[in-house]
Amino acid sequence: MSQYKPYPVYKDSGVEWLGRVPEHWQLRRLKQMARFYGGGTPSRDNPEFWNGDIPWVSPKDMKSEVISGAAECITAEGLSGSSSSMVEAERVLMVVRSGILKHTIPVAINDVPVALNQDMKAIWLDPCYLSSRFFMRWVQGLNDDLLKAWLKQGATVESIEQDYLSDTLIPVPPVIEREHIVRCLDREVARIDTLIEKKTRFIELLREKRQALITHAVTKGLDPSVKMKNSGVEWLGEVPEHWVCKKLMYWMDGYGSGTTPSKEGDYCMEGGIPWVTTGELREGLICETDKRVTDAALSEYSALKAHPVGSLVIAMYGATVGRLGLLGVPAALNQACFAIHPCKTISIRMLRWWFEGFRTELIELATGAGQPNISGDKIRNLFIAASLSLAEQEQIADQIESRTLRIDGLVSKTERSIEILKERRSALITAAVTGQIDLREQACH
Repeated sequence: MSQYKPYPVYKDSGVEWLGRVPEHWQLRRLKQMARFYGGGTPSRDNPEFWNGDIPWVSPKDMKSEVISGAAECITAEGLSGSSSSMVEAERVLMVVRSGILKHTIPVAINDVPVALNQDMKAIWLDPCYLSSRFFMRWVQGLNDDLLKAWLKQGATVESIEQDYLSDTLIPVPPVIEREHIVRCLDREVARIDTLIEKKTRFIELLREKRQALITHAVTKGLDPSVKMKNSGVEWLGEVPEHWVCKKLMYWMDGYGSGTTPSKEGDYCMEGGIPWVTTGELREGLICETDKRVTDAALSEYSALKAHPVGSLVIAMYGATVGRLGLLGVPAALNQACFAIHPCKTISIRMLRWWFEGFRTELIELATGAGQPNISGDKIRNLFIAASLSLAEQEQIADQIESRTLRIDGLVSKTERSIEILKERRSALITAAVTGQIDLREQACH
């Protein structure tokens, strides 16, 4: 931000984390400039309270700077029958009780009248001192410091203490200067957000290209002129004529799952053999695990065994279904993992790409009302089309690795540029609302 100059004269704010502020800015407590409104939840047992036309804002709705609606709406009867009240437009809405307060204070402005649930606060600000947009930017810019200053100590769920919030000392610029700062920030933040949006879309396109590349290679091979045939499997479509399509169980030699020892003594942090859970499946090589199992556990539990180096491990349960890993060391598994051992008929490297290419289909095969479960039997019965030539399979794996490596490098570079933009955005807001930079001569119209 070298293009911005500081103010000529500063004074001490008296607040350690706020530091110095421009000498002509006032310092006032928030409670001297604001009124606070809470919310509540109408009874779920009364259907007349719900599905009305009043947006009922809860923390899950706080995903943007402007709130124009909510996932749920209540009726006028629901409003009057609860501790919630109507909040006029252009108020600052803030989450005051939620797990998200561990790292972020969600803050926004409503452009339509809304009601709030009990985990929210609405703040009216005296326009002679603060505007909604300036205060929203102030909270954004000082997020980390405000979390330390506002959070209620000892609470079981993260919550903002009303007394801490209302007693906050805020530097207040003159009205004309304040609105100039807001306009400058709105312009610059919009520009940065547009860049972030474009880069985010670019990453999405790269990932779509990566997925299409993998799926095409593991089903069509590398020769675009090869004669094709119907695989007989709807979601595989056509495959090269010389390939064979058969269930995975007929391709592989060894496989297996695992279990969880029931006794704490069956685990050890030193020695023993690595014990893999779905938490270790991060699409890469697994050489270290959080826990190990003892030789006693291996002998006591028939489901526990050391799967060989190079085995492909697949997550079978829960939100991690389809997640993959390759064993870099011999390891045992828990019951949510399924291992396919290296063999002479199918390349584990190509098979790893096959499972990544068809992860969506794998997830769709998972069943269970509680935890989705793909099961080892379903994995073994999946139809895999491949060349009988192990060399051709390895060539496919080599080609995929080479091409995805380039795409992954682009994704990583773009993700880093987004991080830098977000850091710049945050630093700019912080500097502007605390007077570290002087925007008075900046053209912000």
